[in-house]
Amino acid sequence: MLVLITYDVNTMDTAGRKRLTAIAKLCVRYGQRVQNSVFECLLEPYQLKELQNKIIEKMDMEKDSVRFYKLGQKYHTKIEHYGAKGSYDPGGVLVL
Repeated sequence: MLVLITYDVNTMDTAGRKRLTAIAKLCVRYGQRVQNSVFECLLEPYQLKELQNKIIEKMDMEKDSVRFYKLGQKYHTKIEHYGAKGSYDPGGVLVL
């Protein structure tokens, strides 16, 4: 299923900046950054739960927030993109 992950981390102190970096690194391992704090991740249900647990461990529940939008398997019909930063196919081939 395609999951859109968005987060807002309070970076007013050093600890917050470290949390932001840690959460971004976690998300990069599971998906593609599409905007600064927005990732599209093609995940199996167990991977989603694993990622959620890891992010929740890193975040400060009093200062930060994260949202997981489950777009499902038929995500192609739910995404429209306009403007810069061309789109990509999350299920396609990734060349490193």
